[in-house]
Amino acid sequence: MGAAMTVAPTNPPASGDDSACAETAWPFPPEGGWTAEHLDQLPDLPRHTELLDGSLVFMCPQRGFHMRVIRLLEFRLMATCPGHLTVIREMTVTLGKRDRPEPDLMVISAEAFDDELTSYQPEDVHLAVEVVSPESDVRDREVKPRKYAAAGIRYFWRVEREGADPVVHTFELDDAIGAYAPTGIHRGKLETELPYPIEVDLTDRRLHR
Repeated sequence: MGAAMTVAPTNPPASGDDSACAETAWPFPPEGGWTAEHLDQLPDLPRHTELLDGSLVFMCPQRGFHMRVIRLLEFRLMATCPGHLTVIREMTVTLGKRDRPEPDLMVISAEAFDDELTSYQPEDVHLAVEVVSPESDVRDREVKPRKYAAAGIRYFWRVEREGADPVVHTFELDDAIGAYAPTGIHRGKLETELPYPIEVDLTDRRLHR
């Protein structure tokens, strides 16, 4: 691939401006947009860059709530994970040529895990989890679930904030319509059998101390 062109530098956002995630000198897309392979080839991309509809999506700085919830769910998912599955965090799944999102957590087939991989295939993913952030709410609530369902990922959890605690919305793929059907809204305690039995005290804050 030829050298990437860059945009002219822009003024940095004012201090404390959470709405601004602008960076400087990011590459212009090639004709037809970026592809999944480009994420492994472009130098100096920010951490956790995603690809959606051929466009690069840069992540804003992570909030404490987001980190705490990911850690809690990861810990509990790992504690009860059966041997044929494994839990990974903040890695991408390649849904197609122009889509390579990064769920906050995934449960994948253990045999698919590879230390050298940078992305996984949707057929290896049993569960995708997104913790909604203010700057990514449309992506987390609408765009990414639609793409996960279209790719055949069986289970999806969307985590919202309600006061100081998380609320977990669980979904299962309805093959008849090719979209997710809600299976529960969990406040205070998450208890489900899918994709395997798990119980989580959603008010537990010990893991962030």
